[in-house]
Amino acid sequence: MADTTTRAPRARKPEGQWLIDGTAPLNHDEELKQLEPVMQVKQRVIDIYSKEGFDSIPPEDIAPRFKWLGIYTQRKQNLGGEFTGQDNSVLQDEYFMMRIRFDGGQCTTEQARVVGEISRDYARSTIDLTDRQNIQLHWVRIEDVPAIWDKLESVGLNTWDACGDVPRVVLGSPVAGIAKDEIIDATPAIREIQKIVTNEEFQNLPRKFKSAISGNSRQDVVHEINDLAFIGVVHPELGPGFECFVGGGLSTNPMLAQSLGAFVTLEQVPEVWANVVRIFRDYGYRRLRNRARLKFLVSQWGVEKFRRILEEDYLGYALPDGPRAPHNLVDRDHIGVHEQKDGNVYLGVKPTLGHMSGEQLIAVAQLAESYGLSQLRFTPFKELLFLDVDPGDVDKLASDLEEMGLYAAPSEFRRGLLSCTGLEYCKLAHVTTKSRAIELADELEERFGDLDSPITISLNGCPNACARHYVSDIGLKGQMVPGPDGEKVEGFQVHLGGTIGEGANFGRKIRGHKVRSSELAEYVTRVVGNYVTDRADGETFRAWLQRADEEKLK
Repeated sequence: MADTTTRAPRARKPEGQWLIDGTAPLNHDEELKQLEPVMQVKQRVIDIYSKEGFDSIPPEDIAPRFKWLGIYTQRKQNLGGEFTGQDNSVLQDEYFMMRIRFDGGQCTTEQARVVGEISRDYARSTIDLTDRQNIQLHWVRIEDVPAIWDKLESVGLNTWDACGDVPRVVLGSPVAGIAKDEIIDATPAIREIQKIVTNEEFQNLPRKFKSAISGNSRQDVVHEINDLAFIGVVHPELGPGFECFVGGGLSTNPMLAQSLGAFVTLEQVPEVWANVVRIFRDYGYRRLRNRARLKFLVSQWGVEKFRRILEEDYLGYALPDGPRAPHNLVDRDHIGVHEQKDGNVYLGVKPTLGHMSGEQLIAVAQLAESYGLSQLRFTPFKELLFLDVDPGDVDKLASDLEEMGLYAAPSEFRRGLLSCTGLEYCKLAHVTTKSRAIELADELEERFGDLDSPITISLNGCPNACARHYVSDIGLKGQMVPGPDGEKVEGFQVHLGGTIGEGANFGRKIRGHKVRSSELAEYVTRVVGNYVTDRADGETFRAWLQRADEEKLK
């Protein structure tokens, strides 16, 4: 006879949502964050660790607390991808990566010079522009950290909350307030957020929180893959303002941000920003770190419920419905010469992979000032912009920069190339990325010269998608793959045809297709060559990828 006993429903497992499950910590990271205000570790660096050296630092300060100070230990040199996944005690070196915040990518020539001097004097002359408008230094010793902080503070810079379970640097249009094609200048909103971003109420989020604000028609802050983003639109009755997106992010479970369908005025942006962060703090999942991002909450709730909770429980008023921003698919970067509102121009150049030396950044500041310029900008595409250039000076400035290895007219291969840090410094990486990317660009230029189609190629050392491989034409995710004799060697899983904007998707994977690092250049040149011979008139590389037979993509 069948068992007709009614079983009680299984009890819901707590997710660590503070307003539902309470604030009792459900993992070690959450315990550490509640023991003390995390930023108290700063004083220990100044008073103890910088004086007594690396060995005096307890593990729980190195990870996670040092993240709030914008520093991580870097990977020991010469540890191959087979070591990835082991404990920090095996992987970490006694040197640090330090991340300097540049909200909105805004930088003066004075600030650039000081960062260059810090790099030269304390970081083995490393400068990495990041795709979040920061600068990263490497080889930093704990003994030198207080002196670096003092020097940064002297020009209004810091490293606070550049990492950690906090609101990270706010992306902004690098040409806010000056570009001729701007809808609305978001600079006042970013400045208001800067005043509150390190408030104690935002220092214990479930995990990192990434946001972006741009009023530029180029949509130049990759809003589709941020936790929260505001993009410029014009309301038919209320005038210029912003469309609000929530729930984007890549990593191992990529999701695209969804529009709330609401119109937000410039004055409302800081308040809406703060209350979305509070929703994440109060309702975000904290039990499992790999689910502790806003995108999972938005996915469960849906944008309708998210907007209702935001308006009713946090803002206390309803936002008006708003228009949707048109998609800009191609021209999002700022390479080359562009018009400003005031008759001057700005010039965008691309350091290969965003890598520079400290001396080079000092020379950039000096060169800019020799032309009477004082404002530089960093972009989410690892570019460097020079603002307020006299049109009569732009050709000479571009020529001077090219002599420094900074190109205003790079090939499409170099223009669309992104790479993460990879095995050189990152403890999460499986493969070498930067040197492979440079080799790849050289090979493509030697074979094809240039391409008359935009092409984006991203190399990531691990699944975390710091270089956005999911939304690139050719996205390469590093992993260990079988070698010719069956041993594990460095290689990549291939994602093809990923894009943001209209038709946004995360690319397609060809079943069973992986590429060894040693064969990467051969593979990519083969695919690009197939495009060149097979394409229709005027067909872009991205469009060809959508229809190409799998055999032409292997």
